[in-house]
Amino acid sequence: MKLITVRGGKKLYGKVDVSGMKNSALPIIFSTILAKDKCIIENVPNVSDISLSFDILRLLGAKVTYYQTTGVAVIDTAPLDKNFATYDIVSKMRGSTYLIGALLARFGSSHVGWPGGCDFGSRPIDQHIKGFEMLGAKVSFKEGYIDAVAPSGLVGGSVYFDMPSVGATVNVMITASLAKGETIIDNAAREPHIVDLANFLNMCGADITGAGTSTIKIRGVEALHGCTYAIVPDMIEAGTYMVAAGAVGGEVTVNRIIPKHMETVTAKLTEAGVDVEVRDTEIVVRSDGSFRGVSLRTLPYPGFPTDMQPQFGAFMCLAEGVSNITEGIFDSRFRYLEEIKKMGGVSEVVKNKAIITGQSKLVGTKVHSTDLRAGAALLIAAMAAEGETEISGVELIERGYFDIVGKLRSLGADVELIEV
Repeated sequence: MKLITVRGGKKLYGKVDVSGMKNSALPIIFSTILAKDKCIIENVPNVSDISLSFDILRLLGAKVTYYQTTGVAVIDTAPLDKNFATYDIVSKMRGSTYLIGALLARFGSSHVGWPGGCDFGSRPIDQHIKGFEMLGAKVSFKEGYIDAVAPSGLVGGSVYFDMPSVGATVNVMITASLAKGETIIDNAAREPHIVDLANFLNMCGADITGAGTSTIKIRGVEALHGCTYAIVPDMIEAGTYMVAAGAVGGEVTVNRIIPKHMETVTAKLTEAGVDVEVRDTEIVVRSDGSFRGVSLRTLPYPGFPTDMQPQFGAFMCLAEGVSNITEGIFDSRFRYLEEIKKMGGVSEVVKNKAIITGQSKLVGTKVHSTDLRAGAALLIAAMAAEGETEISGVELIERGYFDIVGKLRSLGADVELIEV
């Protein structure tokens, strides 16, 4: 088992480089299945979810080489010969849902175990299924597996999502790329990783327009080919370091970012009284550790991202005044506040809303990460607390942050990763 120990009270100074976006990398990695060719993917983050996706591709018959020092993955899916993925491996990762669409597009059928991932409430795949069915597939469930088959082939159609689901948008984009005719997705997700996936697929020969808007058009093609493509920077990792600098104090330059992706985080930090300077490919955050509370509501992009909500929750525990968070995407995503309460944080959760009374005097203790972003929130709280904090559930943090301990140490934090 791994633990992270944090001795708080150290301000953060220096520059930190942002890795490639995990939420882009996963759908892009699985969509290489459509190419039946060699793809070279650059700026791939070295996190556990990515390693697991490579393992899944290898089990399906693909050849994968990952160069950790450069972040380059060479993926050859020409020899891939299986249309099924067993429950024991896909149940460890939510992104494995993208296998359903990729295998369905390539083989006309797929047999994939029920996906896993972080547990913060209901995460249904009904919109995914709706999309598959509108493209001519039949979907059934049996003993922990999802079966999708297109008996007459995949045919383009009109898909309207009841909500702008990122996962469902990804799956329909992947599946429709090789369907006959045109597919139109209405109320599509608009996140940067949707645009990144569309750009990758188009580099492989797909015909996708409108990504980044609420209406996406996919004109099916007969085949895709390999390409070389670089993943965009991770906006959530960047935001995490920005919020950490604001909460703990100091001056941190977050490098290798796309400023437009950071607009909501930048706006909320500025509203709280933190000094944020936006440059071409980096953002500088300066803070004396004194700031005021804010209110926010998580929404689909370009609204405030749900994956930044826990980090801001920790930040608000230290702010002056009362803050309010309304979680508009997932339920049960406030469990990290119960852990921060052990440190002295003051908050109350009613359904999908958290009321946080700031200026808490946080004191180090033993806490547990309940999901990936909750772990980031606990790290922020621990760096601002007095004394030592011991964080368990480190494996969840490693799903989405490459060397977060090393990067925080380079900024001056007293953080250590230990094996017990």
